[in-house]
Formats: sequence, structure tokens, C-alpha cells
Amino acid sequence: MRRIYKVEYIKTDKAPAAIGPYSQAIKAGDFLFASGQIPINPENGEIDTTTITDQADRVCRNIGEILKAAGTDYEHVVKTTCFLAEMSDFAAFNAVYEKYFTGKPARSCVAVKQLPKDVLCEVEVTAYLG
Repeated sequence: MRRIYKVEYIKTDKAPAAIGPYSQAIKAGDFLFASGQIPINPENGEIDTTTITDQADRVCRNIGEILKAAGTDYEHVVKTTCFLAEMSDFAAFNAVYEKYFTGKPARSCVAVKQLPKDVLCEVEVTAYLG
């Protein structure tokens, strides 16, 4: 039997608007797929932090707002993918990350050559809503 899932686009002004041709997040069936979040301040659209600690905190708060807009929270996140500009920031990033993702979702974390707007980190999440 073939299932057709209703797709719902999630959008909130409490997290940064998409800076390209994509959505903040999409609900599909029992899952939420959120686009990668970078440390943009949603109030002014700027990157106004410079340390990995402050940028990771902003990213996690932005994710929290998207989760809230979708009717869920960090405890329902089942998978994250984390991108760092420098692997030397791994420990500092983790110190912030673990304050938010207390449910310990599955995770990948990689260093990349460059991130949008030259930020230090980006995180995308998948949450289970069922």
C-alpha cells in the first residue's frame, strides 16, 4: 500500500528566514526536517557574535524556535548534523550543544571548508513527531 503524506511548511519570524530557495522546516508524516541553522540573529538578520560558544548558542536557540513553531521541542530531535568551520572548536561547540540536546540524539559532526556567511557552525535537525 502506498502512503501519501501531507507536507506542511514551518515558518516562524522568531528564527532567521531562509537565505536561499528552501524552507526553515517541513513536516512530512511523523517527522520534522529542519534546514541547517546558522547564527543569524532573527531580530536584525545579522551575524552579531564572533565566538564558537556564542554562535553555537544562537544556532541552538534558532533551532528551538523552529521546533516550537512545529509544536515540538529538543527532546523529540532524533538526529542532528553539525558542521564546524574548525574541528578545533569541537569541545567548545559540544559544551553548548549538550545544554540543549539533553536527549542525546544521533549525531554527525564534521568540519567543512567554509560555511555560509563565514560562520563558525551550522546545525540541522530531524525530529520525530508521532
